[in-house]
Amino acid sequence: MYVLVPDDPVFFAKFQSLEDLLLRCLYVLQVEGVDSEEARLVADAYDSWVRVLLKLPLWSRRREDATDLSRTDYKLYAPGGAELTSLYPVELAVGDVEQLWLCLRVLRDSGAERTGAPLLAAGAAGTAPEHLIGVFRRVVGVLLLPAPPELTRTLRQVLSGAPAVTLGHREEAQYRRYCTTLVRLLSSGDGFGYRNHLAMYR
Repeated sequence: MYVLVPDDPVFFAKFQSLEDLLLRCLYVLQVEGVDSEEARLVADAYDSWVRVLLKLPLWSRRREDATDLSRTDYKLYAPGGAELTSLYPVELAVGDVEQLWLCLRVLRDSGAERTGAPLLAAGAAGTAPEHLIGVFRRVVGVLLLPAPPELTRTLRQVLSGAPAVTLGHREEAQYRRYCTTLVRLLSSGDGFGYRNHLAMYR
């Protein structure tokens, strides 16, 4: 599946913060010696998180051996010539995104039912700050955000090493809608943060 990943430090920071949540859970599970389906799910989710991380543009840019053309920097322009925040078409394994979603669901449900989930309610989920579970929900929402097919086809020029891409008017409209939804998923609930984040895509 193709996901349009923004060259966006807000998204990258939130995605990276999931490591703290997943490692907290894994640590508690290890200390308590828990071996269950839910424990394996968290471990698999961490592996999926690592695989997705390695494909993110901002992460790949830090790697000296990044040779994959899908990680090449490029410039994105509106029809009138204004430079836009870049989106990268990144191919992710459906299984990795599903694994993150399943882990989120287990952590969220365990947090809501503290007395009914023997693994995560009393252990791993109890160590997870509520705001980190909220961040997890926002990040997974972005990964599940449907990519407009026409916009995705145009942006896939980047995979062939195109140094710049100029959108048509219809594609620009798709870009604006997609990015507005992305910002809402990541930054809603914080008026100041939302406005500043949205300004990246104006």
